[in-house]
Amino acid sequence: MATQIPIWSGTSTFAAGQTPFGFYDAEPSFVQDADNTSTWCAKRLGYPIVDVELQSGSLYAVFEEAITEYSSQVNYFNIKENLLNLQGSPSGSNLTHREITPNFGRTITLAQQYGTEAGAGGDVTYKSGSVSVSKEAGQSYDLDSLWANVSESGNSIEIKRVFYEPTPAIARFFDPYVGSGNGTDQMLQGFGWGNMSPAVNFLMLPMYDDLLRVQSIEFNDHMRKSAYTFELTNNQLKVFPIPTAKAKIWFEYIVESDRNQPLKTNSGSITDFSNATYDNMSYAQINHAGKQWIRKYTLALAKELLGSIRSKYGSIPIPGGETNLDGDTLRNEASTEKENLMTQLREDLEATSRRNMLERQKDEAEFMSETLNRIPYPIYIG
Repeated sequence: MATQIPIWSGTSTFAAGQTPFGFYDAEPSFVQDADNTSTWCAKRLGYPIVDVELQSGSLYAVFEEAITEYSSQVNYFNIKENLLNLQGSPSGSNLTHREITPNFGRTITLAQQYGTEAGAGGDVTYKSGSVSVSKEAGQSYDLDSLWANVSESGNSIEIKRVFYEPTPAIARFFDPYVGSGNGTDQMLQGFGWGNMSPAVNFLMLPMYDDLLRVQSIEFNDHMRKSAYTFELTNNQLKVFPIPTAKAKIWFEYIVESDRNQPLKTNSGSITDFSNATYDNMSYAQINHAGKQWIRKYTLALAKELLGSIRSKYGSIPIPGGETNLDGDTLRNEASTEKENLMTQLREDLEATSRRNMLERQKDEAEFMSETLNRIPYPIYIG
């Protein structure tokens, strides 16, 4: 018994539910173009001169596939182009057909890490701690055992700053005129400057006098006393000079696990290529250039499908013998056409990347500047 092969009838009438996924069945422009594109593909494949072993449902399916392929390629490009600006933003809204504004989100996140290390901002909390020092305890203090194990439940800490300094020289200024009987206290009080004492040396003497006095006090301390300093190695604090009385030394620190935590717990945020929310494009919003690419890709897919069908049967009987079908030829042509169309689309998308557009804008600005430099300045005659 001869096999009955369904062929294109010459006309089609699209109805919702005739595509595999139904992505665009509700769009009037898709409904209209589905029949027009099917008729065009059939004629490009030889109808009505030769029979086309495809039905309208098959042509609708490859038309839908061509649209989704076009949408996917454009979305792939947009994700690659914008992912740096999208990471961390909410993943709930559809980003298709939306302009993404470049921002400093990731740069700021990186800068916060530097800020943490520099003690100038950042996103890790600086904490304060203290240890008691005394002559009996000596010079060396283990901040892990004395503080981290007690106040941070044994978590590793990193000391950022130790407050162990001599009294500032400015605090040891004295006014030689105070109490001398010159009445400077009363004079200052009379002018309402009583809280500005010590007295007139701050008003009458030049600023370099204060600087020389500070330098003298600090140099005296450095030469005649043991300098206030410390060593900090692996949270082992060693202070100089040896404490002579009980006191507290304060320090700032961070918990290392707070700083070394690379994972963010922002659920529902865009993190990588896989959850950037680009959906299928609306067919009505694709321009004519895009729809022309879709029509050509639909034809290549239809040719590939027809080639597979004809390769399956191989040959058909005719009066007095049989004839071989051109299935392999159609599939080879379809493969080449698909590859060329995909290469063209990707090159066109890459040409519109932010980097390439900025480079062209720079070239245009340089060309315009050179052109303007060749224009002679006007001569005004008064």
